[in-house]
Amino acid sequence: MALLGLSAGRILGWVWMDPLMGIIGALVIANWSWSLMRNTSSVLLDMQAEAELAHEIACRIEAHGGDRIADLHLWRIGPGHNAAIVSLVSDRPETAAVYKARLTGLARLSHVTVEVQCCPGAH
Repeated sequence: MALLGLSAGRILGWVWMDPLMGIIGALVIANWSWSLMRNTSSVLLDMQAEAELAHEIACRIEAHGGDRIADLHLWRIGPGHNAAIVSLVSDRPETAAVYKARLTGLARLSHVTVEVQCCPGAH
């Protein structure tokens, strides 16, 4: 489109065609950029935590009595992929691998880091 406009400007002597094509090109790029920012800004700013996924993580971790989540950070790392950092306290702590195994099968959860602390005063 730009080449046709510039060629027409040269052949017909329309000197205003070059700046017009520059403005049209800038508008096309601005429209694309605005759309890209709207679609990705919430991901880049960690604003799209999935509440139902966080609830499912909490249910699976806390299903075994004395285990409680102290902190859960969940964020989107790509389309259909989330990462989580789970910090938990327990009366009878297991290894991090045991808690990670409880979260297997959550298709949208691609990366998990687990931190386990023993409850103060627990024997």
